[in-house]
Amino acid sequence: MYEPIRTKSVHSTMAGTTSDFPHRSREEELDIQLAGHLAALLTVTDELRAPAPSADLDTAADRLAEQVTRLRGGRAPARAPLTSVTGRPNLASMHRRAHTLAGRALVVAASRADTAAAILSAERMDAHAAALEPRELAAH
Repeated sequence: MYEPIRTKSVHSTMAGTTSDFPHRSREEELDIQLAGHLAALLTVTDELRAPAPSADLDTAADRLAEQVTRLRGGRAPARAPLTSVTGRPNLASMHRRAHTLAGRALVVAASRADTAAAILSAERMDAHAAALEPRELAAH
């Protein structure tokens, strides 16, 4: 009824042996993903520090940089310079973006059981949510 396959699969002949290309473990992939989310959160944090400087944001930026450096095997993240802001930045929008990024980082940190990154992400979510509360209530 069925004719047996006489040739090798296209997939096995195209890829060759598995040593032809590098493979990363699930842990390595999660580290890369978590470092990316935390680096994006660091960028938004640095952007927030320019128009609205605070000790909380300074501390958060330093802690985020430490975590990204750890996850990248000692390579420090690029930092946004603290320059004077031209125009009026939309701080509420920046806090919402930071809250979203912290949430993404929290999900990945929890899936790889990285307690330090999960705690930091949760703290940043809380801080950005608190920064939004008065603005959100005033808007309604």
